[in-house]
Amino acid sequence: MPEIQDFHAHVYFDAARVEQARALCEAVRDRFGIAMGRVHEKLVGPHPRWSCQLTVPPEKFGQVIPWLALHRGGLTVFTHPNTGQDLEDHRDRAIWMGELLPLHLEIFTRGT
Repeated sequence: MPEIQDFHAHVYFDAARVEQARALCEAVRDRFGIAMGRVHEKLVGPHPRWSCQLTVPPEKFGQVIPWLALHRGGLTVFTHPNTGQDLEDHRDRAIWMGELLPLHLEIFTRGT
């Protein structure tokens, strides 16, 4: 069994909801003292929508994820563990809040 280093919670949004997503991510960052990535107003990695990444340490998972569930305001949140097995982490170990979206997983299998 691989070890979970941390979790990424990706908040998805579009142009109409960018400020809502930014406010949500900043609230999580400030409330729980976790790392907040850039608010990407473009597609990055395997993500099918614009997104902002929150890095959640395992010991804060039980606080952060329930808080997001209650305060996401209709935004989709895609959460996955980071074990070093990127394909499995994104494909098989994901937790979705809101709309289930297809990821661009081919980025993890190119060149293999």
